[in-house]
Amino acid sequence: MRTLANDLSIIARISAVGVILKVISESTLLRFVAIARVTEDSWTTCAVLDLIGFGLKVGDPLDVTTTLCREVHASQDSILINNASADTRYCSHPTPKQYGFESYISVPIFRRDGSFFGTLCALDPEPANLDETKTLAMMSSFTHLLSLEIETQENLIETESKLLDEKLTAKSREHFLALVGHDLRNPLFSICAGAQRLLKTPREDQERSLVELIHASAQRALRMVEDIFDFSRGQLGNGIPLAKEERGNLELHLRQVVNELQATYPDRCIESAVNTLGTVYCDCDRLAQLLSNLTANAIQHGNPQSPILIRAEVENGLLTLSVHNDGEPLSENILSGLFQPYWRASRTTLQTNLQQGLGIGLYIVNEIARSHGGHMKVNSNRDSGTVFTLTMPVNR
Repeated sequence: MRTLANDLSIIARISAVGVILKVISESTLLRFVAIARVTEDSWTTCAVLDLIGFGLKVGDPLDVTTTLCREVHASQDSILINNASADTRYCSHPTPKQYGFESYISVPIFRRDGSFFGTLCALDPEPANLDETKTLAMMSSFTHLLSLEIETQENLIETESKLLDEKLTAKSREHFLALVGHDLRNPLFSICAGAQRLLKTPREDQERSLVELIHASAQRALRMVEDIFDFSRGQLGNGIPLAKEERGNLELHLRQVVNELQATYPDRCIESAVNTLGTVYCDCDRLAQLLSNLTANAIQHGNPQSPILIRAEVENGLLTLSVHNDGEPLSENILSGLFQPYWRASRTTLQTNLQQGLGIGLYIVNEIARSHGGHMKVNSNRDSGTVFTLTMPVNR
C-alpha cells in the first residue's frame, strides 16, 4: 500500500539522494533543492538540501494550492524559471512572492508504472541563468534514476515483509513442534518402560513379537521426538547443545548403536568395522545419535537385500565415520537438499518410503557434524551405492 509513511521511508533508503541534491545545487547554483511527494491535495518534503534557511525538513508539508508543483502535477510537465520578476508568465504569480524566490525548477517524478510520485525541485532567492534544454535534461536524468530506485526499494520492502512473515511463521511452527515433542515424550517413555517390563516375563511367541513391535515403534517415536527438540533448538537460535570432552571410548558408543539397531531390525544385515579410535574430543552421545540417524536412513532407503556397512577410523588427526548402503542412486537435485529440514524427494519409485518420518534426521546429522567442526559428504552412484561420510578433527 502506497502511504505517505512508506514513500518517506523509500526515499530515505535511497543512498544516492544526497548526492543527487548536491550535484543539482552545484550545477544550477540554486541553493534549495528538494524531493517532494505531491498529490492533488498534499505536498510533503521527502528529502531536502537547504543552504538558504528556507526552513523545510523531511516530513514537513506545504499547502499544495500555494505551490507550482501543483501545476506540474496537473500538467505532468516541467517548469523552469530564471527570473520570476522579469518573466511575463510568473511576474504576477502569487507563489514566487509568497516563498521569496526568483529562480525555480520543478520536474515530475513518475513511478515505473506511470503514476505520479512527486517532483524534483530547486529554487533560489536570486535570479539564475540556466540553459533550459541542458538543465531539464539533467533533471530528467535524475528523476529517471529516482524512478528506478523507488521501484527497487518498493520491491525490497515487499520482499523483506514477506520474509519477515515467513520467519514469524517458521518460529511459530518450531515452538509448536517443541511443545508437541515435550507432550509426547513422557507417554512414550512410559510405553517403552512398560514394553521392556513385559519382555522380561515369559510369553508366547506371538505375544512376544507384538510386544517387541510396540517397543521398537515407541523407541523410533522417541528418536523422532528428540530430533524435534534438537531441530527446534537449532532453528530458534540456541544451537544443538554439546557436552564435548576428551574421550577414549567413542568406539564403544558407536558399537552400541550398531547393536541396538541390529536388534531393532533383525531382518537387516548391518556390518561394522569400528576400529579403536583413541582419544577424541567430542560429545559421544551426539556422535552416536549421528550414526543412529544415518544408519536408520540407510535401513529405510537402502536395498533391503544388501548389507549396510559402517566404518569408523582415525587417520592424520581426522575421524572418519561412514555409512554405506546399496540402492537406487540419488540425483543431484535430491543431493542438494538432503541436509535441509523437511527434505522430501520427488522420485516416484522412492516417494512412499522417503516421505516417512519428519524429514529432519539428516538435518540433525549435519548440525551435529558442524558443531564438532566437521562436515558431511555424500557420494551416490549406481555402481558403488550411497555413502554418507562424516569427517571431523579429533582434537580441540
